Amino acid sequence: MRDASTEPQALTVLLWNAHEPWTRAFVQGGHRYRVINSPTDDLGDVEPDIVVLQRPREIELAEELLGRRPGRDLPALYVEHETPRAHAALSRHPLADRTDVPLVHVTDFNRLMWDNGRCPTHVVPYGVIDPGYRYVGTLPRAAAIVNDPVRRWRIAGADLLAGLGDAAPIDVFGTGTERLHHLLGRAEDTVTGRGDLEQSELHDELALRRVFAHTPRWTSLGMSVIEAMYLGMPIVAVGTTEASAGVPAEAGVVSTDPDILAEAVRQFVHEPLFAELTGKAARHWAQANFALSDFLRRWDRLLREQTS
Repeated sequence: MRDASTEPQALTVLLWNAHEPWTRAFVQGGHRYRVINSPTDDLGDVEPDIVVLQRPREIELAEELLGRRPGRDLPALYVEHETPRAHAALSRHPLADRTDVPLVHVTDFNRLMWDNGRCPTHVVPYGVIDPGYRYVGTLPRAAAIVNDPVRRWRIAGADLLAGLGDAAPIDVFGTGTERLHHLLGRAEDTVTGRGDLEQSELHDELALRRVFAHTPRWTSLGMSVIEAMYLGMPIVAVGTTEASAGVPAEAGVVSTDPDILAEAVRQFVHEPLFAELTGKAARHWAQANFALSDFLRRWDRLLREQTS
């Protein structure tokens, strides 16, 4: 029997809920988590062992709340969820001149493209809480998730939905999607905005469709595409940023050619057995490469290294 006194003690980890799906997975670990959901949250007498930062302004916020400077008086890690902005290879990260707060990227592509300067860097891919195999595929339609498509038009690949919808009807979930068909000049049944749904309902709705389309030109590999693979859906993805590494050939089709993407959507929608078998391979890949246990293990190691 193992002596409980030899087990590493749980750490008190402070973080902001800046990226809800990531936070949901992160707090499944074996530590004590104090998650700040709004600027008015009262920390009470919380004395964190480490703070996990996700936006530049949180460095100052943490110091204001705690009276301790992250990296100097308080161990800290900084998670960068995003790809760099314009002129990617020349984009210098806000932490590039710091050595006291290591930077944790969510993809190898992001670490490559950001100019990280002297900042120590790590990569911890997303981990996903397994929603279970739910694929049904009874609706001969594609599915996509695009939040705020009007503002993020080309970045999110919202313009590509017209061509995909011409290949097979596509349902687009996410905030601000309700009038997307009008902006694309398509009939509502061709590109149908379904709005924002709670996660469990969203998973059930996605699993009714035959294929998941991942359209962003310039974002990190979204947790939505990983969750779609976990559900057992085949994937058709724009081949930029981390997509070519995150979605293997057996899990679907990745390309930078819109015509190839449209043909892949058409094929999966019209060949349900092929879609089902590809989706099962996608789920197997996701379980092997985006397991929650691996994500938590990697984060536990980083947290303990930074507080030792």
